Amino acid sequence: GLILGFAMVCYGIVSGGGSLIDFVNVPSLAIVIGGTFGALFISYPFDTIKQIPKHFRVVFGKDPFLPTEYISQISELAKAARKNGLLSLEDMAAELDSKFLASSIMTIVDVNDADRVRKMFDAQLDYVHQRHEYTIGFYDRAAALAPAFGMIGTVIGLINMLAEIGDANPESLGVGMSVALITTLYGSVLANLFFTPIGSKLQVLHEHEMLCMELVVEGVLSIQAGENPKQIEEKLISFLPENMSDGLDDAGSERDE
Repeated sequence: GLILGFAMVCYGIVSGGGSLIDFVNVPSLAIVIGGTFGALFISYPFDTIKQIPKHFRVVFGKDPFLPTEYISQISELAKAARKNGLLSLEDMAAELDSKFLASSIMTIVDVNDADRVRKMFDAQLDYVHQRHEYTIGFYDRAAALAPAFGMIGTVIGLINMLAEIGDANPESLGVGMSVALITTLYGSVLANLFFTPIGSKLQVLHEHEMLCMELVVEGVLSIQAGENPKQIEEKLISFLPENMSDGLDDAGSERDE
């Protein structure tokens, strides 16, 4: 998507009779990029800025939160608990890839009070939600700052151009105006092709993770309550959108047969 977006912008420039080299202006880049990140350094602690490479790996990597896989794992855990008791899940928890699912299983093994377990899970969900909202807000803030600094660069360019208007000819004024407007272009591209999409992707991943965590909470509490594994699976499937649950329904039918 990022490659496609930049490619289409470049195509628009070239197909309109322009030259890409004419759209490269180092002072404008310095104003937009330097100003945006300077404002972010003022607005957020350095620990947040250091997380940017990690955010990139998350955004450009594979989505690790697949609700159907969580439901399948919880179903197997429910069957084991039904057959061998909750203590039998301790060894299975050590082999799980999901740290949250593993820790949740250990919680119900160690804590018998269902209300206490629910409160512990709710606190974890609230913490994850607040942490993700903070990160998403960082990119929303950056998306607002980039066009603002693009406008600042345009104003600076216009001031410099007007300061020399007495000695300039009409052709040089046109060049000066185009250079002044480049900073607005940079700010808009940086906001709409970089910061806003990253924030949106993080929001989508946040929703996927929260759904998986909610599935884990409901599934684990149902296991603790001793519910039937098939009923647990059906209840968790009801949490999913229809396009996600179709495959699980088919797989469940095949297992039953």
